[in-house]
Amino acid sequence: MNKGLTSRSEDYSQWYNELVNKADLAEHSSVRGCMVIKPYGYSIWEKMQAVLDQKFKDTGHSNAYFPLFIPKSFFSKEASHVDGFATECAVVTHYRLKNDGNGNIIVDEDAKLEEELIVRPTSETIIWNTYKGWIQSYRDLPLLINQWANVVRWEMRTRLFLRTTEFLWQEGHTAHETADEAIAETEQMLDVYADFAENWMAMPVIKGKKTANERFAGAIDTMCIEALMQDGKALQAGTSHFLGQNFAKAFDVKFTSKEGKQEYVWATSWGVSTRLMGALIMAHSDDQGLVLPPKLAPIQVVIVPIYKGDEELAKISAEVEKITSALKSKGISFKYDNRDTQRPGFKFAEYELKGVPVRLAFGGRDLENNTIEIARRDTREKQTISRDGIADMIENLLEEIQANIYSKAHSFREENTRKVDSYEEFKKVLNENGGFIAAHWDGTSETEARIKEETKATIRCIPLNNPQEEGVCIVTGKPSKERVIFALAY
Repeated sequence: MNKGLTSRSEDYSQWYNELVNKADLAEHSSVRGCMVIKPYGYSIWEKMQAVLDQKFKDTGHSNAYFPLFIPKSFFSKEASHVDGFATECAVVTHYRLKNDGNGNIIVDEDAKLEEELIVRPTSETIIWNTYKGWIQSYRDLPLLINQWANVVRWEMRTRLFLRTTEFLWQEGHTAHETADEAIAETEQMLDVYADFAENWMAMPVIKGKKTANERFAGAIDTMCIEALMQDGKALQAGTSHFLGQNFAKAFDVKFTSKEGKQEYVWATSWGVSTRLMGALIMAHSDDQGLVLPPKLAPIQVVIVPIYKGDEELAKISAEVEKITSALKSKGISFKYDNRDTQRPGFKFAEYELKGVPVRLAFGGRDLENNTIEIARRDTREKQTISRDGIADMIENLLEEIQANIYSKAHSFREENTRKVDSYEEFKKVLNENGGFIAAHWDGTSETEARIKEETKATIRCIPLNNPQEEGVCIVTGKPSKERVIFALAY
């Protein structure tokens, strides 16, 4: 184990915090509740961004950018939306500072804004106010826009990547002619998120719908993907909302239909954030450090020379150049770490901590024998192999590692998903095991709120294509036609 890294079994929360710090992903800033994403952490986010951005473009969306500040009056136009975000809003009230004459900088009370500005917690209101000028006819639809941005939601208890006052995300906002088109968009984008989570992050997810209590403020329906972390807690990894005509009516966004009638448009919004970084860390990493799926690893292969003297290093470097040239031709990212300021053992521990999927060690004996030592991060297995055809071998190995990381996470989820049929059993499983709990619920907000108050567990989702089965609610005994997924959550 890397010195100083607390084990997951000892203190999962502490392990997570230390890992984010020691792996150089992020750190707390001098601004309370805000984080600094460090270069290595940001490079992982950039890889996520690039994949998602292409997926959005492949499904017909374009990027735009909207203001960080939103007039307070915009929020009051959609009642449930303002209620949902009111307690989290940062508000700008003045536009100037001044010197008080004693060397102190104070707010200039004469520079009060006529209308306060809200620092963007989400952009529905400013975007729908803008769309009013963009949409006149059915020919302007569908309008498919995404923006990459930062948002601010005032948080009292923060944790790096998982919950910070300011975070990075993307938010899609689309307008459609019909409800069916908007619902199809909502479902399509949920599928995009699920595909990204499973095939790039190697993280299995459950696709489902949120209950009325857990729905996005101002939405008719919220769909989500839910993932299970190694401590048995759930993490909401992405949401896609069918907004109906709520925002169109609030901001008077109408279009002239093919029949010449004035109609309100139908809307969606959908987003994922840097919270996915937290999910990536917690879904796969171990007591030695990060375990990164090769598709998202900034460095997929690291090569460490083990040598005596400059002459041997020069010979090793010449052979390494052949390997890196072959890796480059396959689009495999690599790093040749020939620093003479650190010993090989230090480098091995450093790249293990940073989750680099494949490590090659190349020594003097390997020069003579046409061999190289290869180690994989996911299983920590190592072996000495021939250097012939090594780029092909690494290409296949990276695919194998990607699949293995997913398989391990999927097995963990299956082992930690349990059906329960009584409230006593529910509480016992929740306290002793955690994980996903599939249980019958009577469909009322009152029962859902009671369970949350008494156990802190929430309904994570009603799975899509959920098997229908007759049962009774674990709390009230009232009839139920399907199980829903409960868990403690981040």
